[in-house]
Amino acid sequence: MARVFAAAGDRVVLHCRGAVDRAEAVRQELAGDGHGVVSADLGDPAQIPSLVEKSAAVLGRVDVLVNNAALYVDEPVAGSRRLGHPITETPYDEWVAAWRRTLAVNLEGAAHLTWCVARQMIDQDPADGVRRGAIVNVGSRGAYRGEPDVPAYGASKAGLHAFGQSMAVALAPHDITVTSVAPGFIATDMTAQLLDAPEGDAIRAQSPFGRVATAEEVAAAVHWLASPQAVWSSGTVLDLNGASYLR
Repeated sequence: MARVFAAAGDRVVLHCRGAVDRAEAVRQELAGDGHGVVSADLGDPAQIPSLVEKSAAVLGRVDVLVNNAALYVDEPVAGSRRLGHPITETPYDEWVAAWRRTLAVNLEGAAHLTWCVARQMIDQDPADGVRRGAIVNVGSRGAYRGEPDVPAYGASKAGLHAFGQSMAVALAPHDITVTSVAPGFIATDMTAQLLDAPEGDAIRAQSPFGRVATAEEVAAAVHWLASPQAVWSSGTVLDLNGASYLR
């Protein structure tokens, strides 16, 4: 996503939790100048206002927010090759911990970050010829089809979609659009373990295209949703799953 926005002439702030070196490596590859890296744990609400302040200091103003940070709690299930926190196999304490960790980042973190950025978008006028703001949430197909092994993840993404639609209504009078994408499996670091395992072939077979999405395909959709041409799509949840799940 950062590469797509930068290639279009935008300046980008990359957020990371702890992998500053990796984020810096991406920043150095971006087209153009004026990009930045800011680290913060979105699971800690106290760190989020500072994240937005530092980002605005780099950019001058935040015009677009992409809520892409997420946790996928996939600890091994005792006595099984499966990963996750299925209700029938997870001790209560681990169940509670998985829900708290997941919702703190995937849903609450996105909500708190949206509050901080939206208030900045409202309080600070954009440059001439630039729209006031766009927010794009990266959700999941799992919000609709169910995630029995990682129910906290599926619920967090369903909540993110619903939150985005609430914000689309709340922020439209301020000329701020809010949209969401709901991808299926994407070839990323988070899914590499599953895609490289024996289950990988079955995952790819979920789509009639016989593959999973690339990060570039999702980035192109996010970039369009953030564009002035996509204003009338505010409130939408765009399915990006290669016809692997239809609703």
